[in-house]
Amino acid sequence: MQWSLAMEGTGPAGETPPLSAAMRAKIERNRQRALMLRQARLAARPYPVAPSEGSAKVKAPPKIIDTGGGFFLEEEEEEEHKVEKIVHQPGPVLEFDYLICEECGKQFMDSYLMQHFDWATCDNCRDVEGKHKLITRTEAKQDYLLKDCDLDKREPVLKFILKKNPHNSQWGDMKLYLKLQVIKRSLEVWGSEEALQEARETRQDNREKMKQKKFDKKVKDLEHSALQFLLACIVFLELRRAVRSSLWKRGTGSHQHEYGPEENIEEDMYKKTCTICGHELTYEKM
Repeated sequence: MQWSLAMEGTGPAGETPPLSAAMRAKIERNRQRALMLRQARLAARPYPVAPSEGSAKVKAPPKIIDTGGGFFLEEEEEEEHKVEKIVHQPGPVLEFDYLICEECGKQFMDSYLMQHFDWATCDNCRDVEGKHKLITRTEAKQDYLLKDCDLDKREPVLKFILKKNPHNSQWGDMKLYLKLQVIKRSLEVWGSEEALQEARETRQDNREKMKQKKFDKKVKDLEHSALQFLLACIVFLELRRAVRSSLWKRGTGSHQHEYGPEENIEEDMYKKTCTICGHELTYEKM
């Protein structure tokens, strides 16, 4: 009985029994966690402001108490002196350069037309099928009488976007321009709407004249071809007639009769018949 009580006691002379490996690992984890909590708490505190003359002192750092259980505690003393309040300077006020929509007059920051064409119109006022329509490079040149240099070299160079060709994806990308900017560039080139309209009419007249000239040339070529065909037909008919005439003459011309034996018709009358053409020759013998 005494032996069993000795085994269950704390050991001779009050010695502490040795800790197991699991307990030591647990104590180490608690100690590391306490250190991390302390470091996080210290990092979250604001930096103290340097005391000026007449200001109170900043409290001393807290005492660290080892609990013996594998972690530490902070013992905060009561604040005996008034700590100066930390004053944070206000941050700078950022002012945005808002744009004014040319259609509605409202402010906006960015839009599709502003981003791609530098045209101050918000997305709500964008008229896709009307004035803000996008046109191809060919339409810009034909409808508004612009040249390549007017689109690519005249300052400022007109902006455009690239789009796949809807007719054939293997062809090159289409260049789409903003219709309003194309109209503005056309007025810069021609000076006024009247001059542009006059140039359009002149170009249309020239096109009509060129079409009429091409049509007249085609008609003339057809007439010449028809005349040559008629002459060829006439020559063919003449040749055919000549061939037929030569055959007719050769078939109907005189030939040398070859008569068969004579036959007695009456007392002194006799006849002979041509074996080729059937001609009968009648004669009398005295």
